[in-house]
Amino acid sequence: MEGFQADKALIRAHHAALSKATPQTVGEILAQRTTPDWHWRGMHPFHEQHGADAVAKTFWQPFLSAMTRVQRREDIFFAGLNEIDGFKSRWVVSMGHLMGLFDRSFLAIPPTRRIAMLRYAEFNRVEDNRIAETAFFFDLVHLMHQAGLQPLPPQTGAHLVQPGPMTHSGLLFEDSSAGEGEKTLALINRMISDINTRPAATPQEELSRTWHDDMLWWGPDGIGATYTIDRYVEQHQGPFRRHLKDRKFNGHLCRLAEGEFGGFFGWANLTLTNSGGFMGLPASTPADMRVVDLYRRDGDKLAENWIFIDILHFLNMQGLDVLARMASMQPQST
Repeated sequence: MEGFQADKALIRAHHAALSKATPQTVGEILAQRTTPDWHWRGMHPFHEQHGADAVAKTFWQPFLSAMTRVQRREDIFFAGLNEIDGFKSRWVVSMGHLMGLFDRSFLAIPPTRRIAMLRYAEFNRVEDNRIAETAFFFDLVHLMHQAGLQPLPPQTGAHLVQPGPMTHSGLLFEDSSAGEGEKTLALINRMISDINTRPAATPQEELSRTWHDDMLWWGPDGIGATYTIDRYVEQHQGPFRRHLKDRKFNGHLCRLAEGEFGGFFGWANLTLTNSGGFMGLPASTPADMRVVDLYRRDGDKLAENWIFIDILHFLNMQGLDVLARMASMQPQST
């Protein structure tokens, strides 16, 4: 196999095996294709784990006990070399929803006995035909909203089950042209440079350098999704820049692209200080944002962006433990 076909085949086999997992078998299934010291990064409250047994006990066993008949509904799948380490390590990216029947409580989120969709984005580093490292981001606030909870103040963007690419072209099971991936990565890097340097321009002028006017920004719950450059400025970029100060860019751990799709994650990407008002919180101390961004390029500009932020970790660092607060409000059995 040439290119990334072997890496993609490994991840697809891993996902296929997970689709048949139960709480009792998931540890063994995870161990089949991961290294003994597999480094797994998950969102709050799971954080970093090492080895299949720890990942199974920490996340997958509780999740599969709460969600039954889980399906992976994948919208984006691509692979590439990591620009951050000089294009040495090989990564495979998957994004979509884990859909199941929400039959039992999960992290004190009450069950609905209805369909629930957990937004996810996953980066897997492949080494010697094994998964050596994973970043698994998911939107727990989005799951809370599906259960009828409103743990945060009203968000500026829209809450909805978020679709995949408008073109329905995100599943790159076959390798794409290297030249197209290079174009996508160069465009993402130009957009990052604009954010970090803030060119002398209005927000609309800055964004129009790298974004189509009808951009779609699929943001995490707590912030929400928004459409067009003008509404993005109004509903996300404006509040973000007004209320978060002392922005420190910590860099990314992985950044790659294939075809018209690309993205990155960091741990943590940013450190920021809430000056008061962001997500309804008062002024606070510096806190970390762990972020995934995935993009679709259309021609010479970006068209869509899917964002995952560990909002619960960001808030927890500021003294608000959303999960503990929610658990304390659940009816206590007598």
